[in-house]
Amino acid sequence: MANQKQANANNNANFRKRRKKVDPFVGDKINQIDYKDVALLKKFISERGKILPRRVTGTSAKAQRKLTNAIKRARIIALLPYTVE
Repeated sequence: MANQKQANANNNANFRKRRKKVDPFVGDKINQIDYKDVALLKKFISERGKILPRRVTGTSAKAQRKLTNAIKRARIIALLPYTVE
């Protein structure tokens, strides 16, 4: 019983130590997310070509929506691949 309480205390302590992610667009002073800026958009795409979620990138909800639209536009005009081979 004591071991279980200690394990729960350790899990709670580890959970509280996580730092909140900073929105990269606020930190880097990027005002506009442009679909032609392929170098910026590639930072938010996985190795398999999928758009990374907010919990991984740390972007705000508004920035994530703009980012998703920019990535989709870049895919449509073939600046970014839909999938990686």
